[in-house]
Amino acid sequence: MNVRVNVQKPPRVSHRELVEQIVGPLARRRSTADVLFHHAVAVRLGLGPTDHKCLDVLRERGTVSGSELAAITGLTSGAIAGVVARLEEAGYLRREPHAHDGRRQVLYPVPERVREVHHAVFAPLREDVAAVLEPFDTHQLAAIAEFLARTTDVLYRHLALLRGHTLSSARQVAPGTASSRVSRPLSARNQKRRGRREWT
Repeated sequence: MNVRVNVQKPPRVSHRELVEQIVGPLARRRSTADVLFHHAVAVRLGLGPTDHKCLDVLRERGTVSGSELAAITGLTSGAIAGVVARLEEAGYLRREPHAHDGRRQVLYPVPERVREVHHAVFAPLREDVAAVLEPFDTHQLAAIAEFLARTTDVLYRHLALLRGHTLSSARQVAPGTASSRVSRPLSARNQKRRGRREWT
């Protein structure tokens, strides 16, 4: 006697549903994992998260000035000065006078220290990610590479938009304007005076 077993096929996921998964929960989960991982790396190196990412920028570009690093990261010149001082003290960068402008300094990563970080932290991660990619064929890998490149460009574009919005908001409520004066805390004497004016 032949027993017929009905095997149900898994429901087919539509293109729209896959896109929603990728730009929704999958992207959020990956983003959170990235932030937590790089925070742990910074702690391992004895650095702050901002210091670590500035070191990443320096490692990627090879050389950069302090003003360029400020422009790339959106940090103030004062904050960049602190980052540079901490990275230099930890031995991850050196600075030299600019060849054509003695007032400027050029920042260089220290190759030996960068290699130490790579071998201790990132090499094992690269090996595990490479193992994940092993089953994919060349066309799939090309699609993954294109996705990463294009979404990175999108992130930088939205980063610029966010910074532009912040700057425009700051201009709208500039120091000394009526809006900024209203938002400042009032002294006890001024609060009493203002209260009398409002109730008379």
